[in-house]
Amino acid sequence: MTLHEASAESIRVRESIRVRLDLAYDGGGFSGWAAQPGLRTVEGVLSEALATVLRVPVRLTVAGRTDAGVHAAAQVAHLDVPEAAWSALPGRSDRPAQEALAARLAGVLGRQAGPGCPRGSSDLVVLRVSRVSADFDARFSALERRYTYRIADARSPRDPRRRGHVLWLPDALDVEAMAASASPLLGEHDFLSFCKPRQGATTIRTLTALHWQRVAQGPAADAGLVTLTVRADAFCHSMVRSLVGAGLAVGQGRRPVAWPGELLAARTRQGAAPVAPAHGLSLEGVDYPADEELAAQARRARVTRCLGC
Repeated sequence: MTLHEASAESIRVRESIRVRLDLAYDGGGFSGWAAQPGLRTVEGVLSEALATVLRVPVRLTVAGRTDAGVHAAAQVAHLDVPEAAWSALPGRSDRPAQEALAARLAGVLGRQAGPGCPRGSSDLVVLRVSRVSADFDARFSALERRYTYRIADARSPRDPRRRGHVLWLPDALDVEAMAASASPLLGEHDFLSFCKPRQGATTIRTLTALHWQRVAQGPAADAGLVTLTVRADAFCHSMVRSLVGAGLAVGQGRRPVAWPGELLAARTRQGAAPVAPAHGLSLEGVDYPADEELAAQARRARVTRCLGC
């Protein structure tokens, strides 16, 4: 970014309201997050809905770009809204602008719902609209992202209503072996063997949790399923699905327990970890620091993860 561009961006932000959007979506009807010509994407549908309501073009920044078919229970994005457009949102009502925006988006997104959505529903929902400080950056201010991958193996109940969110496998998984194989992956490492690199971005990440388990039987929705819960400061392209793929290779007896750790140490795209199907994966949460730490966290993240951003 040139000095002139940086100055123009600073002026634009000062004359705008920064807005945080908390989202949920069923990824089955989307070709991923990022807008792509001719494809239905989360960013594309949401940007179009926002432009319809606000009557101005918008630019979204998201916490994590999910792949095609990946779901989100708690995605986060932000945008800058011109003050005039923000002030006009309530119209003649006395509702706060954020409530007016949420209500209008619900209507527009309902009309833009994907094929198969029952009347009155949508596969993309804005859970909450919040006005935030200009220091908030949905991507770089985030401390941690949390994902869950869900699997029904031969020992799991199979609910056809959740088939688009759970990977079904015909064999029984060795969950203890999968859990043991995860230990060497925790901490800060170069995850090149588990990532599809992007130009100008590092593949070094800090994995704070990688937990395979069979959920105890009971009333919970995931009861009996094999799940992977994974947390990190950030994830590179296809990293979570590659972690799942490596775990499945161990759990199905195709690879020894030590293999994921050996693959990590190799740091190579030759013989890289297999990528698990997308539909079993869901973004479950994004954590941010206190307001006074947002700008500092964003600066640290840019230096650590993004070359040339």
